Amino acid sequence: MAIANAQLTTTQNNILVVPAGKSYAITTIIVCNTNLSATTPSTFDLHLVKSGQAVAVDTTIVKGLELPAGETFTFDSERIVLEEGDFVAVEADPDIGSGLTDLAATVSYLEV
Repeated sequence: MAIANAQLTTTQNNILVVPAGKSYAITTIIVCNTNLSATTPSTFDLHLVKSGQAVAVDTTIVKGLELPAGETFTFDSERIVLEEGDFVAVEADPDIGSGLTDLAATVSYLEV
């Protein structure tokens, strides 16, 4: 099993891109709000995008999910297989400076 980690940004962040000749089974996606004192929640959008396509309405699997301070969201009820060039993309708000947010994401995957 392998993982990819990223601090989420206010612009598209491709957390995991499947390299040439590979297929990955996504086992879990975790998003954590690392700010313990925020009074307003952070939000994020999660996309699974097929090779050659762009992030769009039809690639959205989570839209505007609010994550209060110190909370964690786990997406682990389905297994998703990504092929060469497919990717997991996330955008989040609010900006805490330099386009960064308080959200951190981890994608756990297996090569298949």
